[in-house]
Amino acid sequence: MVGEGGSGAGGDRESEFGGVGGWWWSDRMSSGDGCRLMEAEYVRRHHRHEPRDNQCSSTLVKHIKAPVHLVWSLVRRFDQPQKYKPFVSRCVVQGDLEVGSVREVNVKSGLPATTSTERLELLDDNEHVLSVKIVGGDHRLKNYSSIITVHPEVIDGRPGTLVIESFVVDVPDGNTKDETCYFVEALIKCNLKSLADVSERLAVQNTQPISNTGFDEASAAMSAATL
Repeated sequence: MVGEGGSGAGGDRESEFGGVGGWWWSDRMSSGDGCRLMEAEYVRRHHRHEPRDNQCSSTLVKHIKAPVHLVWSLVRRFDQPQKYKPFVSRCVVQGDLEVGSVREVNVKSGLPATTSTERLELLDDNEHVLSVKIVGGDHRLKNYSSIITVHPEVIDGRPGTLVIESFVVDVPDGNTKDETCYFVEALIKCNLKSLADVSERLAVQNTQPISNTGFDEASAAMSAATL
């Protein structure tokens, strides 16, 4: 199902939750109605975009076998995106790290850009929400805004993390909505895969006896989302 203003790229990865901030797909479809309802509720709560006619919007999901506090410790570092983003070679933040802060990002060769200027729109350590808007740079991602949230879940009986990232962006002249969304989604997929790799490697290095805290937190989130 394709939501209004969304992209049709993605084939069988599309899910039944189209229409929430564009269309939605996951690199690994969740199992069970409870999980799908939980993801849809998180999207409804945190990822509502209102794309204009000349924009496209999409939402992507990643399940990571690492506890939420560890994944969030990487995601929240607006000043050090290179901790997990493979295309970032350098980042300099102007001023203190707070909402409204601006970072200058240098991009590695191989992409159609070398720099990107980005502003921190929201950093919520309680709800685990990070929002960033691109305000400049030598690329074609105009009026690009993204939201990434992390949520506790249980994966294979152990504390894990559900990561949801959404975006809205102008469609450049000469390109279609499908082409634009496909390009941005490819970048985000690489970032999320790298986030999973780094987080899961750190989780193994920092393995400690499992307490009930992670299970309780994830179970409570699932229960609240499926009421």
